[in-house]
Amino acid sequence: MLTANPIIAFVATAKPDEALMFYRDRLGLRLAADTAFALEFEIEETMLRVQKVEAVAPVPHTVLGWKVGNIAEEIEALGKRGIIFERYEGMAQDENGIWVSPSGARIAWFRDPDGNILSLTQFAPATAPSANGS
Repeated sequence: MLTANPIIAFVATAKPDEALMFYRDRLGLRLAADTAFALEFEIEETMLRVQKVEAVAPVPHTVLGWKVGNIAEEIEALGKRGIIFERYEGMAQDENGIWVSPSGARIAWFRDPDGNILSLTQFAPATAPSANGS
C-alpha cells in the first residue's frame, strides 16, 4: 500500500528562475533536476516538484510545510537568507512571527516568490505525530 512509499509534494511556480534561487539558495534544498516541466528537489525521502506553470493563483492557506525541531533557530537561519515571516492580523504571534496553536505547536509562515504560503511547525512534545501517523 501507499504507506510504504515516499510521498511527492507539489507546489507551482510561474517564476522558475526565482523559484530555483528561493528553494535552492534561500531554503537550502538540494536540486535533483531542472526539467521543462518542474524543478525537482530531494528532501530526505521526499521529492518536492515545483511545477512550472503559466500562472499561479496562490491560495489563502499553507500549501507546504516543514516539521522542525527548533523553530526559533530555523527562523533565525532563514532570516539571514532573506526570508521574511508573515504577520496575520488577529493572531497572537511573537516577535519572530511564531503563533502557538491550542495544541502547543509553534508555527510560523512565509511565502515563496509566487506567493504560496509555506510554514515551519515545531510540535509540542505530547502532540508530535509519530512516524506511523498515530
